[in-house]
Parts: sequence; structure tokens; C-alpha cells
Amino acid sequence: MENPKTTVEKAVSNGRNKVPFIQKSAFGAGHLALNLLPGALGVFSFFLLTAFGMDPLLAGILGGLPRLYDAITDPVMGFISDNTKSKWGRRRPYIFVGAILSGIFYILLWQMSPENSQMYNFWYFLIFSLIFLTGNTIFATPLVGLGYEMTSDYNERTRLMGFANTIGQFAWMIVPWFWVIIANPKMYESQVEGVNQLAIYVGVICMVLGVLPAIFCKGIDSAHMENRKKISFKTIGSSFKELIVGIKQVSKNKPFMKLCAATFLVFNGFQIVASFSVFIIVFYMYNGSYEGAGTWPAWFATISAVLTAFMVIPIITRIANKWGKKNAFIIASFISIVGYLLKWWGFDTGLNQSFNKTAVAQSMTNGIQSFFTTIGPTLEKLNMSWFSVDATQGVPWLIFVPIPLLAFGLGSLFTLMMSMTADVCDLDELENGMPRKEGTFGAIYWWMVKLGQGLALVISGLVLKVIGFDGSAATQSAETMYSLRLADIIIPSLTAGIAIIVMWKYNLNEKRAREIKEELVARRGEI
Repeated sequence: MENPKTTVEKAVSNGRNKVPFIQKSAFGAGHLALNLLPGALGVFSFFLLTAFGMDPLLAGILGGLPRLYDAITDPVMGFISDNTKSKWGRRRPYIFVGAILSGIFYILLWQMSPENSQMYNFWYFLIFSLIFLTGNTIFATPLVGLGYEMTSDYNERTRLMGFANTIGQFAWMIVPWFWVIIANPKMYESQVEGVNQLAIYVGVICMVLGVLPAIFCKGIDSAHMENRKKISFKTIGSSFKELIVGIKQVSKNKPFMKLCAATFLVFNGFQIVASFSVFIIVFYMYNGSYEGAGTWPAWFATISAVLTAFMVIPIITRIANKWGKKNAFIIASFISIVGYLLKWWGFDTGLNQSFNKTAVAQSMTNGIQSFFTTIGPTLEKLNMSWFSVDATQGVPWLIFVPIPLLAFGLGSLFTLMMSMTADVCDLDELENGMPRKEGTFGAIYWWMVKLGQGLALVISGLVLKVIGFDGSAATQSAETMYSLRLADIIIPSLTAGIAIIVMWKYNLNEKRAREIKEELVARRGEI
């Protein structure tokens, strides 16, 4: 007679371990849409001021109010998704419908005209922002929850999230060029036309990519999942009470709270200084000349995304599978701190000038100038001259030196944290029973991220104000730029350091995760 323990171990081993490549690819496509929409929204929002003439205060309200709405709808959608009963599963119907709604309403959001009154555009944008975010929540929250349940294997979860985040990084390779494209008179006659038309491309692409997870991905078999609440208009009152209970249970999960705190610190430390590199390149390295800086800020962001996708994520996935997810996070955060420190020398004008005099730098500069001179006619024919660089005045080569190290910060963050959140969902089921709450955990996690983003914008503006930075001025004082360069290094280094301390005693390791899985399989079988 077979040992019961052996039977459980075999069920654990033969369960939902390996995610097929087609499902990984579809989930990655969903993540590309998930990143492209907010990335494009962030860039396009800048043109509320320059293209549509929106008052800065009104533009600030348009940035803040939808975030508050988003913070409310995310947990609600997570609860609905967790408790949904349908023959297509708990997540997939919402992902399909939400992807289409997100794309349509993103397009409509940006079909404004500067000829309308300012208040008309304000209310138009506010209303359609809320509608767009509703559709995006219907898409994004179940998508995140689906990823948590696509595999029950400790290491495969990291591989899945690593693959998805690699595909998602393509959004951040593309988004920096929206600034260049929209403002390029050779592309569009006006910024308004650029925003109107580019929004259509973004919306359509996100609709196509967004429905793929709903078609190809599979979550857990929820047919026999117990204790799910009935979702209907008649049960709104009782459902709200259950939602509050679920949120309380999630907030009492100590490992999960550590993940939220560490993400809040690392991501928002980066967000606070996200625009500082551009300001330093333009105002410190090129004396306030946006024309002189050219496309170097865009190249800086794009190369960061490329290295994150094809170097950092594969490396950090291997480290996590060999030495554990917590240790991988600590190693990656430490490496990123070294990268932030190196920015002091990488962005130094004197060092860049000295390096450009060396034979190595001159050879590289001649090579890149020759390359873009060769492809220049082709770029002109394709109406893509905006993609070129001007290396005749030298290249700020040293700004790219810290990038491989900097990329370990954000490059590892969501790969590891989303994988660890999936482990936390198992712990929650063990402690609180069914239904599993992947949607609620995902919603609360991303609510923390969005809350931090709003706070980061406020702190960023406060830092710029304190150091005396004036974005409308042609030049900045030497003292201001010195302070800005220090803040650009100290703030993210400090938050990453604190995040390491927060995660130091995180105890949900592979051994414990496998023990939890065995207990769950023994209790209710493989699902």
C-alpha cells in the first residue's frame, strides 16, 4: 500500500508546475499592455500643459483625483474576481472585456482639442479618466491575480514573472520615444495631432495584446473552490463586509506586508528621482539646452529597459532559483545602490570631457556617428529621423556606465515580489481557508504602488522646490545642480537600503513554501 505522504508529495510534484511557453507568452503580452498604458499616460499627461494649455493646478487635480478613485476600485475588483463563478474561470472574462474597454477609452481620453474651453477639456478628461481607469482595473487586477495562480511551483513562479516582466520591459523601451515623436514637427504638424493619433495606436495595440491572456492562459480549477461569495446587486451589502474582512486578513499577513513595504521603498525611491536624470543631462551637462541634449535622455531610458529585460531579469531569476528569492532581492538592491553611487562620476561633465579625448571614446564616437550617417537616408524615408543621434559634439558615454547596475533595482523588484506574493497566497489559504485571494492580494499590492507613486510626485516636486530648481528657467545655478545630483543619488540609495533591512528577516523561503503546499494538497487535493 502506498504511503499517504508519498502520494501527497507526488501530487505536489506533478501538479501545476511547468507553464507552457504559449501561456507564458500570452501572459507576457498582457504585461506589455499593462505597462504600456500607464507609461503612455504619463508621457501624454505632460502635453496637457504644452499642447492643450491646461492650467498647472487643474492638471495636478487631473493627475491626483483618478489615483484616489483607482485606489478604491482595485480592492473591489480583486474581491469580485476572487469570488466569480463562470465556466471560463475567475479571471479570464474580466481580462478580455477589460482589455477592450481600456483600449477604447484610452483612445477617447485623448481626443480633445485646444479650441475647447479649458473647463470643457478639464471635465472631459476627468470623466474619461475615471471611465478608462475602470476599464483598466477590470483588466489589470484579474491579470495580476491570474499570474499568481498559473503555477503552484516555487521556482516556476519566478521564471513566469521573470518572463512576463521581460516582455513588459518592451513598453519602457518604446515609451521614452513618445516625447520625441509627439514634439517632432516632421511627424506631426502639432503636438495635439501627435497626441490624438498616437493614442489610437497605443489603444489598439493594448487591446490586441490585452486579450491574449484571456484566450490562452489557464489559472487554477476553481470549480470545487469553497466559500466563494455570491456576487450580485442584491448582495452588495454583505459582499462589502466580506471585502473588509478579506482586506483585514491580507493586512495581517506579515510576509505580505514586508513585500509591500520593500516595494514601496524601492519603487518610489526611484520614482521620486525619475525625472532628475533628464534635468541633470539637460541643465548640468548641456547648460539648459534641450536641443543640445537631443535624444540622449530617451536613449538613457531605453538602454536601461533593454539591459533590464535581457540581462538583469535572467540573472536575477537564476540567482533566486539557486539562493532564494529574499537573497536575490537583497543582492539586487545592493548592486543598485552601487549603481546609484556611480552616477556621481558617470554624470560628471569634466570626466566625460576627459574620457571623450581618449582613443577608445573617439573610436566609439566615430563608430556611432558613422552608423547613424549610414542609416540616416533610410530613417528619413521612414520618417524616423527623430531616432537618430548627433555625435559631432561628443557622446556622454559615462552616463551609460551605471545603467547595468542601476537596472538591478527595478529589474528585480516586480519579478521577485510578484513571485513571492504568489507564495503568500498559499500561506493565506492555509491560515484563512477558501476562497483563495490572489485578486485581493494583487489589488492591495498595486494599490500600495499607486499610492506611493502619488506620494513620490509630491516629494519630487518638494525636493525640486527646496533646492531652488526652476523648470521654466533657461539655466540653473551651480548650487541647485549640485544639490540635484546629490538628491538623485541619496534618495534611491537610502530607500533601497531601508528595503534591505525590511526584507532581512523575511522567512517564507522555499522550504517553508513547499511545506505549505504539501499541507494544502493533503487538505483539499491539487487544484
